[in-house]
Amino acid sequence: MARVAVIGGGISGLGTALMLGRRGHPVTLFEQDARQAGEDLDRDFFHWGRPRIPQANQPHSLLAPVRTVLLAEAPDVYADVLARGAREYHEFDWFGEHPQHRAGDEDLVTLRTRRIVLEAALTEAVRREPTIEVRRGCRVNALTVRKGRPARVTGVRVGTETHPADLVVDASGRRSPVPAWLKAAGCRPPVVDSHRTGIAYLCRWYRLRAEGPRDPGRVKTGSAAPFAFAGVFPSDNDTFAVSIVLSTGDPTRSALTDPAVFEAAARRFPATAAWLDLAPEPQTPVLAMAGLDNRWTALADDDGPVVTGLVNAGDSLIHTNPTFGHGVALGLLAAQHLAHHVDRIAADPTGYHTWTTQILRPWFDEQVKADSTNGRRLAEGSPTTDRRAAALAACAFDDPVVMRARAQVRHLLRTAHDAYGTDEVDRHVTAWLAAHPDFSPEHDGPTRDQWDALIPG
Repeated sequence: MARVAVIGGGISGLGTALMLGRRGHPVTLFEQDARQAGEDLDRDFFHWGRPRIPQANQPHSLLAPVRTVLLAEAPDVYADVLARGAREYHEFDWFGEHPQHRAGDEDLVTLRTRRIVLEAALTEAVRREPTIEVRRGCRVNALTVRKGRPARVTGVRVGTETHPADLVVDASGRRSPVPAWLKAAGCRPPVVDSHRTGIAYLCRWYRLRAEGPRDPGRVKTGSAAPFAFAGVFPSDNDTFAVSIVLSTGDPTRSALTDPAVFEAAARRFPATAAWLDLAPEPQTPVLAMAGLDNRWTALADDDGPVVTGLVNAGDSLIHTNPTFGHGVALGLLAAQHLAHHVDRIAADPTGYHTWTTQILRPWFDEQVKADSTNGRRLAEGSPTTDRRAAALAACAFDDPVVMRARAQVRHLLRTAHDAYGTDEVDRHVTAWLAAHPDFSPEHDGPTRDQWDALIPG
């Protein structure tokens, strides 16, 4: 059995520790924050300042891999997440009646919940696991390294104490100190591929009133203008978030932090207006997040691993902006792979680095490509001109075959090229266009003049 030290007690760290511990591996989890999730979900979510996890109180949609990994590795955790208020939403629920089942359709499920619900369920499961020692309020400040070609990490240091390990997992997030520690130890540096997004997020959380209306009807969860996106994130325990996405260079961005301006803007988009018309109770001010990048940090280069005895997972490995909601799913997929192959990885991490490049890296590249397109479009306020691409998106809400392809891409099951590039999807989109000869790409959000009129002079 491999002794494992996990740096970071977020979702990726908790998931890694739990899956390893349940296979009998002794795990020590180090988390510098002394507080843990679970005693009071609302207090933890709305009133816990977590500057190292800026996405903690932003909206999440937990994609298919979250559900499938938990059902395979920790079904009790999945049951706990549902018991705490999370809700399943199948992509075919849009149609009311599901089409004839095909293999894989059962996985096209979004888990609608705040991040804190999953974090609390994982925290409780880790607490019960006898093979896992959780050291909260313990900040790892260095790695212990044995020289060699390559060097080998042999453990971690907390203050003056050294904790030996056969494998150290860096799950400390997007601001991981590990690359700096490796450099200080004389190791070859990690290979970092970073792309600034130029996209800013603003959101506000609401709760449906106990005696008020509950259902906005059959309405899409997203709307768009040439210069902004708006979306609603139905969540657990009658909560939901309204989110607006725009360019970091948009001159109106700072004004949107005013709740009145934010809500007036959100009411200009059909998707979010339908939910705000339910007269919900605001739960937060407007929460902003910007300065985002997509970053891939590989602990291997052309000469192989830069170090052995160490791998990274979660945002320490692959950090993408939250547009597509990939983070939690990719983090748990990495945790599952680590748990299944930890002895081999502890001896030689080459196979793990190959797996991450083959399985996770394509989704990073897809995000970079999409963000480049979206960032440019938002900055320029340019409308969509690709009629067939726009038809593909519109057709999905009328045609289950195209919706299936859309859902497979959204849930990290197939790439866009594979899902949309079939003869079947092509026939269905062509038929839809023939039935809608007057279709042209357009937006359902406000014009720029309407938007600017909402902003105080």
